[in-house]
Amino acid sequence: MDIRPFRTEDTEQVVALWTASGLVRPWNDPRRDIERKLTGQPELFLVGEFDGAIVATAMAGYDGHRGWVHYLAVDPGRRREGLGRQLMAAVETLLIERGCPKLNLQVRSDNAAVLGFYRGLGYGEDQVVSMGKRLILDES
Repeated sequence: MDIRPFRTEDTEQVVALWTASGLVRPWNDPRRDIERKLTGQPELFLVGEFDGAIVATAMAGYDGHRGWVHYLAVDPGRRREGLGRQLMAAVETLLIERGCPKLNLQVRSDNAAVLGFYRGLGYGEDQVVSMGKRLILDES
């Protein structure tokens, strides 16, 4: 798999991958999320590609205190091949290069398979409560 930064012409393949991976929710417009990401640290939005087909993505960021990763997705037909592990290693390398001391991520609490994946990469649960507030509604 070749890992490279996202390009705008990747949008439809990326949205299709996120949809197939079950990451798209009605309250998060994936195209708007892509547009927003491209306004800040676009080099931290990675895609994994095989023969012109996007098979994996990760959208990362660093705010000077913590790194974050969102939209880690692997084509459902290519899972368990190490692609997610490769992409997370690339994200971690890019964040370390920026001096990022810790990487955070969020997983839905009922997603046992993904929790197991991240535990296998050395991630553990922090003793925190994740809170959020919707500032812009993406629903149409």
